[in-house]
Amino acid sequence: MGSDPAAGTEPAVLAQPAVPAQPAGPAAGHGDGRAPRADPPGQPRHVRLDAGDVELSGLLAEPDGQPRALVVGLPGGGMRASYFHGRTHPDLSLLAIGTALGFSVLALDRPGYGASAGLGLPHQRLAGQTAITWRALEAFTASHAVGAGLFLIGHSFGTMLSVSLAADERGERLLGLDVSGVGARYRDGLWPSRIAADSSAAEIHREHALAARRLFWGPEHLYPPGTFVLGTVPTAPVPAGEASDAAKWPRWLPLLGPRVRVPVRWTLADHEAWWDLDEAMDAELRAAFSAAPHFELVRQRGAGHNISLGWAARSYHLRALSFAEECIRDRDTD
Repeated sequence: MGSDPAAGTEPAVLAQPAVPAQPAGPAAGHGDGRAPRADPPGQPRHVRLDAGDVELSGLLAEPDGQPRALVVGLPGGGMRASYFHGRTHPDLSLLAIGTALGFSVLALDRPGYGASAGLGLPHQRLAGQTAITWRALEAFTASHAVGAGLFLIGHSFGTMLSVSLAADERGERLLGLDVSGVGARYRDGLWPSRIAADSSAAEIHREHALAARRLFWGPEHLYPPGTFVLGTVPTAPVPAGEASDAAKWPRWLPLLGPRVRVPVRWTLADHEAWWDLDEAMDAELRAAFSAAPHFELVRQRGAGHNISLGWAARSYHLRALSFAEECIRDRDTD
């Protein structure tokens, strides 16, 4: 989730223009005998990851020297990789903050977006995305330095994918997860239910657009100027299979959560409108991750659903990377 629907669970939104990409193979790496990069340290570049019968596109930024770890950003529905590298203010980018602190940061277009747009329905679903993403990450780590290992930062449907990746049999390879934009139960009455029968098409569209702004964004002052200029937000059409599985998340959570055995930090914005934010929801989330060695549930002040595009992004990204450091320390002392 992370776009602007006129009706239904997810919208039809403008796709981003195609951007030339570089292969994410050994020539894109550095150190360990690999060919040096031509780009400056910390400068994001477009890459393609081999996932067998499909390629995933994304943005990669690497520090100068060996990375502390590889941070993998998984954006929400209707968003592309540059969700984590917003255009409106340079201080908010996860890629810029992460590389400044010594991390490599790989923000992915999840399966069904970017280079892999048009995937068949089974590959759009959560299980299909999990299999494709693991293949892509395994290929990437075979040719790139990743320091202490992989740390996932997921948002909205990217949170659901992060949990599914961690619940997989390979999940214990991960350092941990820092995720946002998802609760345990959707709120009732998300979309307008009482629109006058004689309303015009324009009036109906306006009512749904106002509801979408509230759900996906919250108050406008939470975001830098220019955020809502057409073409600034990195949107793309939501695959139908993904939208279907997103609606089933309350059923997936108690099945996947208990299989996660790495540390989890779970963030919900104080202006989050999609999910119930009550003590019962807190208890459901904590119970779902009972097998995780550490589970932390936090509220992000001054943020709407799309945390990484708002003024709160810098604070959130710094805290997420601080949690990554804790996970590295925990792994080193095991």
